[in-house]
Amino acid sequence: MNAPVFATLGCRLNAYETEAMKELAAAAGVNGAVVVNTCAVTAEAVRKAKQEIRRLARENPGAPVIVTGCAAQTEPETFAAMPEVTKVIGNHEKMQAETWTGLRAPLLAPDLIGVTEKTLVNDIMSVKETAGHLIDGFGRHRAYVQVQNGCDHRCTFCIIPYGRGNSRSVPAGVVIEQIKRLVDKGFQEVVLTGVDLTSWGADLPATPRLGDLVMRILRLVPDLARLRISSIDSIEADENLMQAIATERRLMPHLHLSLQAGDDMILKRMKRRHLRDDAIRFCEEARSLRPDLIFGADIIAGFPTETDEMFENSLKLVSDCDLTFLHVFPYSPRKGTPAARMPQVKGPLIRDRAARLRAAGESALIRHLESQQGALHQVLTEGPHNGRTGQFTEVSFAAPQPEGRIIPARITGQDGARLIATPV
Repeated sequence: MNAPVFATLGCRLNAYETEAMKELAAAAGVNGAVVVNTCAVTAEAVRKAKQEIRRLARENPGAPVIVTGCAAQTEPETFAAMPEVTKVIGNHEKMQAETWTGLRAPLLAPDLIGVTEKTLVNDIMSVKETAGHLIDGFGRHRAYVQVQNGCDHRCTFCIIPYGRGNSRSVPAGVVIEQIKRLVDKGFQEVVLTGVDLTSWGADLPATPRLGDLVMRILRLVPDLARLRISSIDSIEADENLMQAIATERRLMPHLHLSLQAGDDMILKRMKRRHLRDDAIRFCEEARSLRPDLIFGADIIAGFPTETDEMFENSLKLVSDCDLTFLHVFPYSPRKGTPAARMPQVKGPLIRDRAARLRAAGESALIRHLESQQGALHQVLTEGPHNGRTGQFTEVSFAAPQPEGRIIPARITGQDGARLIATPV
């Protein structure tokens, strides 16, 4: 029988969980199925999930189609009603070995199964723990370790807590054992990932903070060459995290910030926990501690009630925070969220504002690339002709390089999207 076909949509955590599901499916002997791990962050993400399901069903005729992920968790009935879908599995259930053991038996054709029988989706809010699922990373260069799942906050635009549940932390000892195993397997870089990373530890004994975890990893895994943090909420950065930024060279100088907007009224209506000046102050402080630190950020264009002046405040945040990597999300209402009931900005205006933000992001990236001319970087090679600096900037090599190594390289140019380098 053929191995299952997996498709991942959305965030790095989804990609991590897909790798874990591959191992669970293999251990259970599940064969010949199509598994789609969906995203629910926007209405467009749900539309793309449906499109992907239909495409894979056409390309794999007769194969059972299993749908999971955040969109499956928040809208199980939507996917159960699709004629191509055989089974809908919730976010908690997809990570359980018994779920995949139950799928080992031949699955019926979708048109022979009722909608109720199609779904295995329970109340995600009842889940109290997150298991430290261990995977061997992606490729041979960088590994991702899930340290947290879920979110206790309720931003007015966000559906993710209803797909992921409340915040749960993986204990530090489990995280460190996973990282030690990955380092023993030759991984040079580990990325800590989760839904709301800066909430890590709030549900653990003694309520440690993310900075405590970072310091402990670096102390107890001395052979780990590079540690990287994925997206954080800057207002929740703790003292030890700032200390790690200042003193730990193995902590990479790149942070992706969940900013979402640069106008105080919009931030309040989003129910965010920071204001514009808080974001600027954090970036200034962090960069004063680590001058080579660069920032990425998520920003939403066209949030309900956003005026031209409010949007300009978000646009100016790109320069005020000196952002380099921008993830721009055109706002789309998610059913059941408070923002969906607010006065909406018209679609063409949202698209125009998103385009202006993306243009600002492209200009910021080019400024960063140009500033690196002649610089010497330690580059983690991801393939024979590409890699990333500690700042997570893409690097291109003309001559092939050994994969999964950290090599010194001199920046000789840029092509508008990545740096061009020569090993030294």
